[in-house]
Amino acid sequence: MTVSHRTSPLSDMAPATLYAVLRLRVDVFVVEQECAYAELDGRDLEAGARMIWAEEDGEVLATVRVLHDGEDRRIGRVATAASARGRGIAADLMRRALVECGPRRIRLDAQAHLEHWYARFGFAVDGEPFVEDAIPHVPMSRPADATVSAA
Repeated sequence: MTVSHRTSPLSDMAPATLYAVLRLRVDVFVVEQECAYAELDGRDLEAGARMIWAEEDGEVLATVRVLHDGEDRRIGRVATAASARGRGIAADLMRRALVECGPRRIRLDAQAHLEHWYARFGFAVDGEPFVEDAIPHVPMSRPADATVSAA
């Protein structure tokens, strides 16, 4: 089985694929992490927003969202299906997202337990820890001149 990666604005996604990506995000963030919040925040529809996902045999395994945030880019909604974890799929998607962002500063709000995972890709904590939906987070950024790591 081969994992393929796709990138698209929401408006160009096939309805079934869009549903699968959004379903995965709800499964991970709302159900698994027990965070009752509005997962569909409207930002997927913003100009420049890109959905990046990995699929295998038509099944969406992981997803990342890239947003324009002024001159910067913002990565978020990084989610991997429980059945696909430990295969390096999220790392491959993160590298793909970094390429998609280009030579710009990239920001994200990492769940605190994933700080070291994001550090593998050149991100560093750049603010005070905070709690969102009962989950500790840290703001992180990656400078525009960072290179894509082979991590």
